[in-house]
Amino acid sequence: MTNQGDIDTGSVQPVTIPRPEHAISRASISPGALKVLYRLKDAGFHSYLVGGGVRDLLLGREPKDFDVGTDATPDEIKGLFRSCRLIGRRFRLAHVRYGHEVIEVATFRACLDSAADDDDAVRAHSEDGRILRDNVYGSLEDDVWRRDFTVNALYYDIRDFSVIDYVGGLEDLKAGTLRLIGDPEQRYREDPVRMLRAVRFAAKLGFRIHAHSEAAIYELGHLLRDIPPARLFEEILKLFLGGCAVATFELLRHYNLFQYLFAMTEEALGWEEQGFPITFVLRALENTDQRLAEGKPVTPAFLFAALLWEPMRLRARELHDQGATPLEASQLAGNQVTAEQVQVSSLPKRFSLPMREIWNLQVRFERRRGKAPYRLLEHPRFRAAYDFLLLRTETGEQTAELAEWWTEFQTLNAEQRDKLVAPAATKKRRRRPRRRKPANQVDG
Repeated sequence: MTNQGDIDTGSVQPVTIPRPEHAISRASISPGALKVLYRLKDAGFHSYLVGGGVRDLLLGREPKDFDVGTDATPDEIKGLFRSCRLIGRRFRLAHVRYGHEVIEVATFRACLDSAADDDDAVRAHSEDGRILRDNVYGSLEDDVWRRDFTVNALYYDIRDFSVIDYVGGLEDLKAGTLRLIGDPEQRYREDPVRMLRAVRFAAKLGFRIHAHSEAAIYELGHLLRDIPPARLFEEILKLFLGGCAVATFELLRHYNLFQYLFAMTEEALGWEEQGFPITFVLRALENTDQRLAEGKPVTPAFLFAALLWEPMRLRARELHDQGATPLEASQLAGNQVTAEQVQVSSLPKRFSLPMREIWNLQVRFERRRGKAPYRLLEHPRFRAAYDFLLLRTETGEQTAELAEWWTEFQTLNAEQRDKLVAPAATKKRRRRPRRRKPANQVDG
């Protein structure tokens, strides 16, 4: 297996797979990606389809998106496409839009040690080796070594429709192996998120992580603490909303990475009550995978509500034992858990507010007298909260009777609902104590 640490990159001879010997067809490439590839080529630049798009096409899968690599600089790319927008400070990228499709175009980058001088304006590293900024451009041969995994370092050449492989990516693709390019420790230190990407690709593709690439994960997981919360939030969505949430969760825990994403949940999983917490999380993730497979929407609010439910529930129980009402305990615990989680991964209010509403409505499901059920049925989060209640019931955390009552209540007409709902409890009016006249007051 070729490896940057084992060979002289200047002497590497790529393997070229001609069109008749691979399965990629232009008919499988999006129209937008083809337009970008051809316009760059016609303008005199080299342009290649790169990364996961090539990998998935070779595996017979439908790519989620298409990325393009080129020797054109970001400014040159912008000059060719009116719909181009340059983004990123850490890595300067071009986004070219065609309708609803966005093609990411990246200029070939040089290796970390290939630049003659380390210009702070274009390159910066943290003390532990993490890349903070890197916009040193190079050739295709340089760019290969900047890719993370061998199976993501395959290039489809629009000029002759061949596939170019410098690092044995095709061999690993056939073997179902996920292997880092270069020294694993150095690559993980450059960008700790690569550990999460390794887990995500292994779960998505059903690949095994190569022994050398996985050994460093156990030792370097703590580096994820240095990743900005906003970036971790985006990575969490990729991990759990890609259709392989269950496998991803199991791999994250296997490699001890889950604790750096959801520390409170990881701690709560150690307090298992008859297996409930782990069962609940797995059932919620199974539900997420199933909905995605059926083309149904999944909201991050529901995902985070499920992943953080157990620490919230334990916190609420403590507050209730201290004298708070069930609803007060839920509200306070929800606020506390959310505040702690956003220190690790940001959680925009458009997701954190409905997440807490889903939690708080669990308490209100217990109120089935008077007007309370009718008001709850009209709540905008009712459906999500009801689905959450069903998950709790399926895993044994809630009684089936409560879920069955609410399932029936929704199907009845107004008259039938009135018969099902018990009257509101009457409150006994307290008699005001009779005011006594002051002792010195005389009737007259």
